[in-house]
Amino acid sequence: MADATTVKGAADGHDVMLYALSTCIWCKKTKKLLDTLGVTYRYYFVDQLTGADEDGVMAEVKRHNPQCTFPTLVIDGRHCIVGFKEPEIRKALA
Repeated sequence: MADATTVKGAADGHDVMLYALSTCIWCKKTKKLLDTLGVTYRYYFVDQLTGADEDGVMAEVKRHNPQCTFPTLVIDGRHCIVGFKEPEIRKALA
């Protein structure tokens, strides 16, 4: 499976994974919020993957978010936030 892109930030307190679409405004807002918060995170633009890479990443998304909607943000492997929910994201990363 393809490696996720890593964005280094000053805050390394959580394991943050973002599953996003490159064309989705809410995904872009989520990514921008993570950048603003200075969080280190990894992300996939799922729509830019193909074949086995896409299948593998979509299986991960489905495990956390059975509806497979975007953005799907997974914090510490257990807390899943679906959609752009700024207050919830801020609280989870505080």
